[in-house]
Parts: sequence; structure tokens; C-alpha cells
Amino acid sequence: MSADTGPASGDSAGLLNGLVSHGDSKTRRVYETARSLHSGAVKDLLSLGVCERCIFRLVAVEAFDSDISSVSTSTLHSWLKSGDDETGSSESSCSRICIVCLGILQFVFSDAKKELVKSDSSSDYVARITDLVKQDRHEFDSFGLEVSVPSTIMENERAVLSYLKGKYSTEGWLQRDKISVKDALKVLLLDQLKASLGAESDSSSFHIRLTYSKASDEAQGASETTHESKKRKTDAENGSNCISENSFEKYQVYEPCIFSVHCNKMPIFFSGRYFKYSRNVSQSRWIIDDERMGEASVEEILGGNILPACLGDSYKFHAAGREDIDVRMLGSGRPFLIEVQNSRQCPSEQSLKEVEEKINNSEKKLVGVKDLKCIGSQCWAMMREGEAEKQKQYVALVWISRPLEEKDFNSVSSLKELKILQKTPVRVLHRRSPLDREKIIHWMKVEKIKGHSHYFLLHLCTQAGTYIKEFVHGDLGRTTPSMGSILGCRAEIIQLDVTDVKMGDS
Repeated sequence: MSADTGPASGDSAGLLNGLVSHGDSKTRRVYETARSLHSGAVKDLLSLGVCERCIFRLVAVEAFDSDISSVSTSTLHSWLKSGDDETGSSESSCSRICIVCLGILQFVFSDAKKELVKSDSSSDYVARITDLVKQDRHEFDSFGLEVSVPSTIMENERAVLSYLKGKYSTEGWLQRDKISVKDALKVLLLDQLKASLGAESDSSSFHIRLTYSKASDEAQGASETTHESKKRKTDAENGSNCISENSFEKYQVYEPCIFSVHCNKMPIFFSGRYFKYSRNVSQSRWIIDDERMGEASVEEILGGNILPACLGDSYKFHAAGREDIDVRMLGSGRPFLIEVQNSRQCPSEQSLKEVEEKINNSEKKLVGVKDLKCIGSQCWAMMREGEAEKQKQYVALVWISRPLEEKDFNSVSSLKELKILQKTPVRVLHRRSPLDREKIIHWMKVEKIKGHSHYFLLHLCTQAGTYIKEFVHGDLGRTTPSMGSILGCRAEIIQLDVTDVKMGDS
């Protein structure tokens, strides 16, 4: 073994000046680990521009742990330096941006304004992250930490490891698995973040994402070409040292990564039943050629009132089926879900009652709502399962070409579980596939309108997905049988209301 394979030399007493306290066991362990590292590898990596914490990742025999977060960058540097003059350089590696982690483990970055920010210790870094998280106003008692780094880091690390294998291939520390930069950062920050935020860390619905974006190639060193990368990888696997110290000039970094913190909460869901009282309100926002169809939409009225109560970014509207813009939704109302993205708070029951009252007491009374509550995400699957089994009840104002007769009441009401065949209606062929659908009319009842012999109210209960308008007028023979064919005359639907939507469990 060569003379530079032992622990780094130097005046141990002098280097201990960097200890926070001689009685601090964590700091002392880091110091002892630093002094036990392979001095030749340490000297080589410092000269290449690899930072102190990356040296711990790549050279230390012991696992990389959170103890290292208790020691500042400058102190780590003083512990790693050898005592001879050969390791000195005109520019201290402590002040250079690491060619491997691009400054991430040095707590050096560019902020949103492209200004350089340096933190000597992890505690300063954690304080900055905590401030950014709190500015987003999220309510949480646990969080998950995510880290996103440029792929350049992995490429540069492979190059450094290939270089080390060429010089120190027999060393045991080189054979062990290396913790990644992103995992090392989590080790350094997580415990302190938990304390600073007053929250636990788990697979929470709330995520804090630390994103490090690559600066320009010129600022962060040129990456290898595909050919160079494949050649180096092949040579490294064959045990050939194809990367020299001079090769790392192109890896020098002049600007750190651009750092940002993003907070995101998994969607929260609100359920209820809505009523639509207007025949000029669509279910969802409806724009054709930049022109709004209808006066408003159920989606916008409900979502626009729920979103502010959650301080969310956006929302999605889901309903158990739909009605046309000219069809009212009455009776028990239609089940719906509002999915709120990245909510900063979950409104209380009282807040939701206030939202209900605001919608129900609006001046125009276009839409109503009941049973509004916050529920789990499993409700989405439950609603879809129930939707396939649900029954819907309607009342239709029907005109027929002859006067209504007494026998018509019985001929209609006697039809139970009537099977009909419906081709895709002409009115929706432009957006629906041409299919034949078999549907069931469970029951029907005719209600006479006094003084109007050609008009009556048709009450009916059908299988989900039945086209009611087409069942009445027949859609040019595309729905059979139809109300017109049952009564033996022309039939037209004047108005339609949904009076009940029965889910599978209701």
C-alpha cells in the first residue's frame, strides 16, 4: 500500500478547533470519520473540485448519516485537508462549486431572482426552506419530502467513480454502494425539517418538493457525448482507467443549480347533490367559438364557491351522469364530486354549511346544493360503481298529434321492464360512436293535464344512459319502441325534468 493510503495527516489538535464542542458526540464522530478517510482519495477529490460532503458519500466506509449535518462546510473542509502544502491551491475547494452535486450538498444555489445564495450549515438551509413552505399557507401535521436533481449529477458522479476505480480499485470503500445526492440531502435535512415545521415525515398527502434545475451547460460544465459516455462506461467495466485528472476541466461548475420549493397536497374531495332550476344552465362550462352557451354552469357555481374555502389552486367537477342544458335537475338532486387540487386548508362543517347557504340563497337561484361534505378519495370509485347500476326518474311534458284517450293510461302504465333498442341519437352522432344500446324502461305513468287533451305529463323510471327525448319522439325510427309507436301517433317532447337519481346503494 502506498504512503498516502492512511488517514489524512496534520495537527489533530489544531483541526479539533472546528468542533462545536469537544463533548458533542455527533460532531466528534464526524471528525473521526473525516480523519479516517483515505488521504490519497481525499486529496485527489479536493483537487478535482469535489465538495466535502460528496467526499464523505464516495469515500467513507461508514454509512452517510445525519450527524454530518451538525458540522459546517468550512469545518469539514479543514478536517479533510492534509497537513502538507501539496493539497493547498490558489482557490480553496471549499469555495468552489462541486463538480458532482453542483452545489446541492454545499447548500449553494441560485434563487428565483438568479441571485447566488450560500448557507454554511444545514440549519440555515432548513430555516430558508421552512420560511418558503410557511409562505404557501398549507395546513398539515405530516409531510413527504421529495428531491429533484439534474441528470448531469449522475453523469458526473459516474465519471468521478471511474477515475477513482482506476487509481484505487482494490480499496474496500470503493466497492460499497454509494448514497445518491438526493438521498444524502434528505438525510441532512429531514430531522431538522421535522423539528422546524413541527410535523412528522411519512407517506403523507402533503408533499414538499425541493427542485434543483440545471443552469446552462456552459455554467455547469459540458456533459460527455453519448460516444464518450459509452466508451468510458465500457472501459470502467473492463477495469481500465480512461479518465485522467486533466479530463475534469470540462466538468468545472461556475454557477450552482436554480433552487425552488414546491408544496403540493393530494386532492381532497367534496360530495353532495345538486339541483339545476334553470333551462339555460349547462352542467359543465360550455364554450363554442369563444362564445358561452347558457347563462352559467353547475360546475362553475359549485366549484367557484368551494375552491376559495379550501384556498386551493384549481378544481375538477365530476357528476353521476348529466342532463342537457334545457333539462332541469329536481327531486333529490344529482350526486357530484368536486376534486380540489393543492388545497391549503380543509374547510370545517360550518364553513361548508355557509357555502351551501350562499349557493342556495343566491339572487338568481340557478343552482342549489345539499349534503355538502368532505370525503375520502375512495368516493370516486364508489360513485362510478353506483353509476353503472343507477336508475333515473323523469317527468316529461309530451305533446301528441291526437287527443289523449282513457285507454292510453292503462296501455302505458301496464308496460313494466320494457326493453328498448336505441341507436346513437342523430343529435349526438357528431361526438358519439354509432352504437346500438339496449335499455330498460322500468315503469311509466301518464298524468292528464286538465284542459289540454293533446298534452300530458309522462312520469317514468329508466336504466342509466337511456335517451329520454328519443324514447318519446322515436328519433326517426332509431329508438324502438317509442312513446309515439306505443300510442300509435306522433309524439314530441316539450320539456323534461330529472326528478331522481338512484345510485346502486340508494
